[in-house]
Amino acid sequence: LEIVERLDGVILAGGVDVAPELYADERHASVQASRPDRDSTELAIARATAGADLPVLGICRGMQVMAVAAGGLLEQHVPDRVGHDEHSPAPATYGSHPVRTVAGTRLAGILGEEADVPSYHHQSVLTHPGYAASAWADDGTLEAMEDPDAFFRLAVQWHPEVGTAPRLFRALIEA
Repeated sequence: LEIVERLDGVILAGGVDVAPELYADERHASVQASRPDRDSTELAIARATAGADLPVLGICRGMQVMAVAAGGLLEQHVPDRVGHDEHSPAPATYGSHPVRTVAGTRLAGILGEEADVPSYHHQSVLTHPGYAASAWADDGTLEAMEDPDAFFRLAVQWHPEVGTAPRLFRALIEA
């Protein structure tokens, strides 16, 4: 909380999978080795920023951390459900696919109705208490969520830092 009080905004960035034990699930064989130090620190930051209503942008793992911090669950291996690897085509290779935003959300105001996004994830958010879904992939994968009661608390499953449109970063900076 002391750290968060000194900040103007936070980006919870992408990275290794969140430990399934933190959302009371058994580990799928595809889950990467856990980083307990990073998990505990980022979960604490997610909770502290929510309490302080500090502007937050979650990116990929950051979205998953925000969901888990709120008591949500993750889908540990998206290809098992969707039957393809479009969200993460190969190691160290970003895919690209369209997402459709939910009308009336902050994200729709930033991106419009649809956007092609750079993607590199095999996990996704299943449940997200306190957050509203704000974008979906055509295969039914949740691609973004936001807290409708927060000043700016938005998370995306894709990697905007790899893309060419900095709209999400501009929105965070403006917030």
